[in-house]
Amino acid sequence: MADPFGPRILIVEDDPLLSELLAEKLHGEKFDLRMARTGEEALESVKKDKPDLMLLDILLPGIDGFEVLKRVKEDPGTKHIVVIILSNLGQQSDIDKGTQLGAEKYIVKVSLTLSEVVQAVRDVWQKHAPQAA
Repeated sequence: MADPFGPRILIVEDDPLLSELLAEKLHGEKFDLRMARTGEEALESVKKDKPDLMLLDILLPGIDGFEVLKRVKEDPGTKHIVVIILSNLGQQSDIDKGTQLGAEKYIVKVSLTLSEVVQAVRDVWQKHAPQAA
């Protein structure tokens, strides 16, 4: 049976306020949301919930977002997950590292509003969504 929602999105963000705000904005878009606050929780959720897309912070307690991204992309069972990095780290070296590890897009948190982040998620998902039969 088809999911009544859109793609399953895993939000990996340790800031409770920001993760709730993101969830509210994305829920309005009919996405099926999952949440993780640490790198370890993110990796568990990837295996259990099998998200289609992940919004991934880099600065996380425990395993950082770069390591989460690396592990997701190295695993044949999860490498298809579309990853958008949403981080305060805005140095070009961080952006380059994220894209080299396999992130589809790198968003610096302070450069976009929540509505613009939602639009970026929509745009990236449209590019990767399975075509409807």
